[in-house]
Amino acid sequence: MDIIYLRTPLALLLLPLVVFGAPTDEPNLTEPASGACKRCCDPLDSSTDAPPLPPSHHHLPYPMPEVRPYINITILKGEKGDRGEPGMPGKWGKEGPRGERGAQGQKGSKGQMGIAGDPCKHQYAAFSVGRKKALHSSEGYQVLIFDTVFVNLYSHFDMFNGKFYCYVGGLYYFSLNVHTWNFKETYMHIMHNEEEAVILYAQPSDRSIMQSQSLMLELQENDEIWVRLYKRERENAIYSDDVDVYITFNGYLVKPSLD
Repeated sequence: MDIIYLRTPLALLLLPLVVFGAPTDEPNLTEPASGACKRCCDPLDSSTDAPPLPPSHHHLPYPMPEVRPYINITILKGEKGDRGEPGMPGKWGKEGPRGERGAQGQKGSKGQMGIAGDPCKHQYAAFSVGRKKALHSSEGYQVLIFDTVFVNLYSHFDMFNGKFYCYVGGLYYFSLNVHTWNFKETYMHIMHNEEEAVILYAQPSDRSIMQSQSLMLELQENDEIWVRLYKRERENAIYSDDVDVYITFNGYLVKPSLD
């Protein structure tokens, strides 16, 4: 009974030591200073309490020098080279917007007369031309050229080569008038293309006379009518002077073709 009674007080004395732990003589390095608050998650090292300062050149003991490179261009510049070959043309760019209408220019000079238009636009044809110079035939054939215009509707008669060009097919009337030369023969043809249509002839005589020839022809488009002199054994000539017109050639459309 005595032994059991002594063990009970001893157990009561050892219980606080198990719960709270035995005290030690070593000081607690992590114990905060008196009067300072610490959170349980704060690091143990107090040196890490303050955040580190960012690096700055102001904290350096002396300022850093600023380097600025400089190149003398006049030393590196060479002589001017030769002009190179032109390059290949580039691609066409996009078409730009249409510009504004410009100012009206000065009136130009009158142009040359153009060729005759579509024959369907006009159903008329007429000409009357003359010659003021006498003409002696040479060897062979000679085209009669005229130098005076009385009528030349739509310029169907070509004054440079002495031919009438048919632009309107149909029935035509033609007449040729000449003055013969004393003691000389007059031998002429009215030509339809390259064929003789009619002849105008006068024998040599001591008198000069007016001689004429006329006819009607049915022409097709692009036919040609002209006059030529023809020299045979005797001299062939027609008379005229610079004052009066002795030689005339006339023609006009009587009735156009229906087709």
